[in-house]
Amino acid sequence: MAKRDYYEVLGVSKGATSAEIKKAYRKKAIEFHPDKNPDDKGAEAKFKEAAEAYEVLSDGDKKARYDQFGHQAFENGGGFGGGGMNMDDIFSQFGDIFGGGFGGGGFSGFGGGGGQRRVKGSNLRIRVKLTLEEIANGVEKKIKVKRKVQAPGTTYKTCSTCNGSGQVTRIANTILGRMQTSAPCNVCGGAGQTIDKKPSDADSQGLKVAEETVSIKIPAGVVDGMQLKVSSKGNEAPGNGVSGDLIVVIEEENHDKLQREGDNLHYDLYVSYPDAVLGTSKEIDTVTGKVRIKVEAGVQSGKILRLRGKGIPSINGYGKGDLLVHVNVWTPKTLNKHQKEFFESMRNDEHFDPKPESSDKSFFEKVKDMFS
Repeated sequence: MAKRDYYEVLGVSKGATSAEIKKAYRKKAIEFHPDKNPDDKGAEAKFKEAAEAYEVLSDGDKKARYDQFGHQAFENGGGFGGGGMNMDDIFSQFGDIFGGGFGGGGFSGFGGGGGQRRVKGSNLRIRVKLTLEEIANGVEKKIKVKRKVQAPGTTYKTCSTCNGSGQVTRIANTILGRMQTSAPCNVCGGAGQTIDKKPSDADSQGLKVAEETVSIKIPAGVVDGMQLKVSSKGNEAPGNGVSGDLIVVIEEENHDKLQREGDNLHYDLYVSYPDAVLGTSKEIDTVTGKVRIKVEAGVQSGKILRLRGKGIPSINGYGKGDLLVHVNVWTPKTLNKHQKEFFESMRNDEHFDPKPESSDKSFFEKVKDMFS
């Protein structure tokens, strides 16, 4: 089933301010909150959907990518990891949205562990270099990642301060009456557990560094600087916490013959003067292999040949860009005696006089065509 537009999910326009987006999300979150809709799977789905929309639209960079590329900007988990964020993740990230109205961000039901708030491990960030061919076709990369995992032999016990809830509740008398607020436990850091035993090679949280090979599926059409998220492949959290995420930053390598401009590619083709006069065929590079193109007799330097569909696939799935071949007629810098005599004899020949036709576009017209 296709995802709904994030603006539609929250009921706001594309021009909505951050305050309006936050207000709209809070309204949806309260409406579909699990404490208000116990055992209602439909409400749970809408609650998660609203949280996913808010996670993207409340972040300036993610919102800009979503506005440009839509949901495909977050394929492979760029938003909530494709598999959907669980309830622990939502409350851990957006607990401040709910205030104290529902126990300060704790929850019951939906596998929440009786109101316990689970700590999330820290995220990891890596850069992945891709060739133009990999970007054009999509690729699966296997990357070695060093991440913190729970050390074998580490055991935990229930935190005596928060009794395993991960939160401490305070009640204060105000002019509006008794107000209840909750905050993460300062002893266990919100984990609900403290270390009982740990091996000597583990850190203070019972974690150790281990190397793991992670498979990352990268869709075709990604751009330099785009970030993808692989859920739960960041650092693990102590106790019963959830793992952080692996943030994959795309880095595009330069191609020796092709230049990328959005979804279009540019190729400089140099032809000799005789080939330009007589016509020829040339083999050129594309992101899917070599192709042979025909160069018509009498071709003019600056001519642009458009190979439709030979560019980069759109990240939004709107087809492919084109390959624009720029013809450059190579003028020899040195000639022998006989060559010079030949061209001298052609100085006054009408066949060599410039005779531009209406179909021969100017430089500025050609540039305009490139962007049309």
